[in-house]
Amino acid sequence: MKDISVLLVEDEPGICLTLGDRLAAAGYRVTVRNDGVSGEAAARSERFDILLLDLNLPGRDGLSVCRNLRGDGFAAPILMLTARDGDEDVVAGLREGGDDYLPKPFDPAVLLARMEALLRRSRALVWGGRDGMIRFGPFTLDRDRGALLRDGRPVEVNAREYALLEYLALRPGRVVSRRELLDRVWGRDGDGRTRTVDMHVAKLRSRLGEAEEPRHIRTVHGRGYRFEP
Repeated sequence: MKDISVLLVEDEPGICLTLGDRLAAAGYRVTVRNDGVSGEAAARSERFDILLLDLNLPGRDGLSVCRNLRGDGFAAPILMLTARDGDEDVVAGLREGGDDYLPKPFDPAVLLARMEALLRRSRALVWGGRDGMIRFGPFTLDRDRGALLRDGRPVEVNAREYALLEYLALRPGRVVSRRELLDRVWGRDGDGRTRTVDMHVAKLRSRLGEAEEPRHIRTVHGRGYRFEP
């Protein structure tokens, strides 16, 4: 099973059913929303690795959804699905922050191939290739060794701090809630208090030398934290 979550925002029931089943069969975790307002809300409140976004949506059109999300720091790839024939609509979608588009009707196999290409490109933004490294600023996360390096020299972090940093670094630009961090980083070992996350983030910022002016781990007030490579 792929640990990849997909948000499909599409109002045509037939496409939702067919594409949802195809994605699930391919191992993706799929969430479906049928209008622009609920689709945008889902993208803001949950973690997704890729967004499949129809341009013609009730409630709020796909261009507006894309524009709003990108303006708020949503960093996951956006693949636009469009029945519009005009080139100007495609250009507008790409300018609003879309990464690629697919005209309807489309072959689900083509959509899967486009998705995989976008996901590879997204990972390349923070991954240093196939060497198990995540690089940001002067820092490197060596995932094979479970180590944090600054300019090639080890930075002292404990296991929990490393796990927290790795979880955030693998989701660049996305707002991750304190509750999600407790569930995914602490699991059953957590004490259930979101203040625990805040204390560890403060320690991590200190390790990074960013206690006063956070650069890589940003606070999104009322929502959680966002990692900026």
